[in-house]
Amino acid sequence: MRVVVVGGGIAGLATAGLLARDGHEVELLERHDRVGGRAGSWERDGFRFDTGPSWYLMPEVFDHFFALMGSSTQAELDLVAPDPAYRVFFEGHPGPFDVSRDRAANVAAFEAVEPGAGAALERYLDQAHDTYDVALRRFLYTSFDSLRPFTHADVLRRAHRLTPLLSRSLAGHTASRFDDVRLRQVLGYPAVFLGSSPDRTPALYHLMSSLDLDGGVRYPQGGFAHLIERVAALATAAGVTVRTGATVTAVSTTGTGAPPVARSGRRRELVPGPRRPRARVTGVRWSDVHGTAHHAAADVVVTATDLHHAETALLPPRLRSHSPGRWDRLDAGPGGVLAMLGVRGRVPELAHHSLFFTADWDRNFGDIAAGRIPDPASLYVCTPSRTDPTVAPDGDENLFLLVPVPADPTIGRGGVDGTGDPMVEQVADAAIDRVADWAGVDDLRERVAVRRTVGPGDFAADLSAFSGSLLGPAHTLAQSAFLRDGNVSRRVTGLLHAGGSTVPGVGLPMCLISAELVARRLRGGEGPLPVSPAPDPDGAAADAA
Repeated sequence: MRVVVVGGGIAGLATAGLLARDGHEVELLERHDRVGGRAGSWERDGFRFDTGPSWYLMPEVFDHFFALMGSSTQAELDLVAPDPAYRVFFEGHPGPFDVSRDRAANVAAFEAVEPGAGAALERYLDQAHDTYDVALRRFLYTSFDSLRPFTHADVLRRAHRLTPLLSRSLAGHTASRFDDVRLRQVLGYPAVFLGSSPDRTPALYHLMSSLDLDGGVRYPQGGFAHLIERVAALATAAGVTVRTGATVTAVSTTGTGAPPVARSGRRRELVPGPRRPRARVTGVRWSDVHGTAHHAAADVVVTATDLHHAETALLPPRLRSHSPGRWDRLDAGPGGVLAMLGVRGRVPELAHHSLFFTADWDRNFGDIAAGRIPDPASLYVCTPSRTDPTVAPDGDENLFLLVPVPADPTIGRGGVDGTGDPMVEQVADAAIDRVADWAGVDDLRERVAVRRTVGPGDFAADLSAFSGSLLGPAHTLAQSAFLRDGNVSRRVTGLLHAGGSTVPGVGLPMCLISAELVARRLRGGEGPLPVSPAPDPDGAAADAA
């Protein structure tokens, strides 16, 4: 079939590559001059920054995807393990807390903070590993078109334990096991990577701790931009035609797409009756950098952009799967202010990953949920130059600061050298000062040689992100698993969706899985387990990881 994929982020590239490997004729359209989406790159004066993802977790998902593409993680990436895995600074507490890749070291560190917490962490991680294992095998690789995943023996045997994890929050789950607030924060912060907060994320997501407290943190040398390059190269090698500078303006269709409606007595009811023809995709309309209009014909269109954008900007109202009220109710997750800093000299006080947690944890997340910028705000700092010598000049450091804020484009857009909108620059200034104060880097601000900021307005304008969301819809109970938006249009045959705003969720691994779910739909496959690798052109099948 002829397939057009809209959007060149990792979900779009992966989807295009898998479908090309299946023998389809695939064209990918990306409106920017390079692919990557949120996983972009920016360079200036010898400093090179990843502009988005920075944590390499769920390695088996990457292994499986590369195997499907006829390659391997070892062949595509040079993975290294930062040591420590990450460092945590707590407001009001002297000295940082290091989290190791080694489970035994983390057990000892927890025990040193709170007597009995070491044994509690052992139990916590055992349960987290088991939950992750069943999620990977039974839930993540399914589009939830049936109840089959919930009736598998794996799930039924664990129902007495899994069900309570849906009815309580991650914050409540950790509080019931650990008294020290610092330990709760370490175990609760992964909720932010899910576009949510510990008090709104189901306790089921405690499984995230099995990924970063037990040997799961890696980094691809060359940065995540290099990961995108490898995925793009595999897609191109599989036969995908990639067009950049191509802005898709509409999905073209034929047919009405109207639902069947019959009359019964005095009431209008949705009862069996003559069905009007369902709408079907015929391709997409797009314009190039010169404004020239084009049409790309297709039997299947896959949107790998924000689902809200795909629905409201690329389809007429009658063909949209969701009513306007759906978007009013959607929890977009947090926005973010980013600050990319090229710093002269070393900053040994920081690890590759560093977290700065405010003492009033509930107020921090409460402010974000209420639409207020927290002050002070917790933040995350990535210093990849601690691991990768290619991202900064010799002897200097590359710092990437992320401050969660409300998903609100009116907070503004960023800029270079302090030229962003006032609120964005104020948040960045406060974050720099907080890092300097808590980590003891008194002259940090004076040593900044390169500076660029990004705000929620940039995510909305450049990535078409709903409400300027940093990651995508939050993983609250009402937006997880079978309650998350699906990957197939309810009104248009041949229109599918991939990416973080659909099942299974946000993050690079989830986007790779979303690509496999689209490939499975076109293959007609069912079931929750990963699809098998497609035969290569010579007829030999790649082995799945």
